Amino acid sequence: MKILIIGSGQVGYFLCERLSMEGHEVTLIDRSQENLKKAQDRLNVLGIHGNGASAEVLEQAGIKSADIFIAVTDFDEVNILACLLAREYGVATRVARVKSIEYTGQGAVLSKEKLGISLLINPNDAVADEIVKISCRSGAFDVAEFVEGQIQFLGYRIGESSPLCDLTLRELGEIRGMYRFVVTAITRGGRTIIPRGDDTIQAGDSIFLVSHRQDLPAIQYMLKLEEPEKRRQSPRAFILGGGRIGLRVAGELEKRRFDVRLVDQDEQRCEMLSAKLKRTMVIHAEGTDISTMLDEGVENADVFIAVTDNDESNILCSLLARQHGARRTLALVNKPELLNLAPTLGVDACISPRQAAAGAILKFVRRGEIISLAAIEGSNAEVLEILVPGRSSIVETPLKDLDFPEGAIIGAVVHKDTYEIPTGDSRLREGDRVVVFALPGALSKIERFFE
Repeated sequence: MKILIIGSGQVGYFLCERLSMEGHEVTLIDRSQENLKKAQDRLNVLGIHGNGASAEVLEQAGIKSADIFIAVTDFDEVNILACLLAREYGVATRVARVKSIEYTGQGAVLSKEKLGISLLINPNDAVADEIVKISCRSGAFDVAEFVEGQIQFLGYRIGESSPLCDLTLRELGEIRGMYRFVVTAITRGGRTIIPRGDDTIQAGDSIFLVSHRQDLPAIQYMLKLEEPEKRRQSPRAFILGGGRIGLRVAGELEKRRFDVRLVDQDEQRCEMLSAKLKRTMVIHAEGTDISTMLDEGVENADVFIAVTDNDESNILCSLLARQHGARRTLALVNKPELLNLAPTLGVDACISPRQAAAGAILKFVRRGEIISLAAIEGSNAEVLEILVPGRSSIVETPLKDLDFPEGAIIGAVVHKDTYEIPTGDSRLREGDRVVVFALPGALSKIERFFE
């Protein structure tokens, strides 16, 4: 497919990297010659210098033959105007990233339907929802949900005291009857592998597993983890930063009966937050004001969430909260170079807005029957939820007899009324929903496999 991307920031570069890797013809438009040069030097993309909301520049980039148009600059109005121009040129799929609530809030005057845009994605809302999911899963640094939340994809870091440390996948498989899950990947030393029977889980690894929601309590018990809501009637969450993300996270955690404390340094902002939130205690203070934080009980926090506009402050305050007793720390991190650094310092989970936005956009440009998708930060791997089509040779054939692409693994199969963690004897049926973990080189093969 021919894909036209406007904006070479973090989201735009990430999309160029993924889509060009899969063999799509990608053209990137940006006003910065420096950003274009970096993308062209590292990726297989064509760079066009200019304004993405200019018809002349769009024609130079070949918009008349484009299949998909994606506008992800830092300016909402530019993205929307560029998509309106793409509609006039007959581009079938048009995607815009917007940060303003005016376009994505409930009852928005200019909705995506009125604008004729296929997808309006707000990265702040997407990342807030991801933070809430991780907050409700003890020990997990990555969480994605599939099949209406039935199937959970979870990332855990393995410490020296972990019960899984030094176990082979074969030994782990012997207890699968008690704990129904599959380890789909292990990340070690910056490399992601799909493990086989003889591979050993080691201290320092990050493992990714797939399980049904109802089996999570048993898995948490196996990992010697305890859900926050089990420790006390109202688990406690501290949120640093009262911006749009902090406000949304606080509201969602209120619904889940968390005892929420929201900290912000802007007094007027605190007054507004107090008026909007029902049960959250709003505190006017600096995140580094440890005496105030201790007075408010940060040492008893089940989770400390730092979502200010400053990556360094989020990391530092998370480390201070952990040092003073917080059980888990989550930090919002925009800079890619800090995403892998922060966990090594002791931050339990780093959440990236670009990852949340890119995952939603990537789902929109896929071929085949992909229902949902999650991108894995730092590995270029993806987790896909795929609908099994009818009239296909893969239907009712044992998985062991199928030529399933190397570099991918099926984590779960959901039938109409049941589900299973698949084995070689499992058979796919028409209408099944399959959750697949795939490394970059296998993504296009997976799409063709399920076509």
